[in-house]
Amino acid sequence: QVQLVESGGGLVQAGGSLRLSCAASGRSLISYAMGWFRQAPGKEREFVAAINWSGDTTYYADSVKGLFTISRDNAKNTVYLQMSRLKPEDTAVYYCAADSGTAVVLTTGEANFWGKGTLVTVSS
Repeated sequence: QVQLVESGGGLVQAGGSLRLSCAASGRSLISYAMGWFRQAPGKEREFVAAINWSGDTTYYADSVKGLFTISRDNAKNTVYLQMSRLKPEDTAVYYCAADSGTAVVLTTGEANFWGKGTLVTVSS
């Protein structure tokens, strides 16, 4: 079992930046692909970014390409999402997820484990 705890959310003005962290416990993340998802009020959860176990392959939703960067530190059992040039439409609860398959699996919305989320609010 993998427990995932997100942190780093908060209130930021449009154009600002935030870095989210996802700390894992229970197992080493080294054998898991990791990803970030988000759910805005009244909308379905959507894929944001994914990274393979070694960190050398990443995937992004078109809406965040060039703005968000996913990375991981397997020694710290932590995954990050650096978000820049934030927009009000980025306001959502952001969830961390882990899957024992490839990072491509995460792009479909599937994952073995989920965190409880951290709220990001971008004011205009």
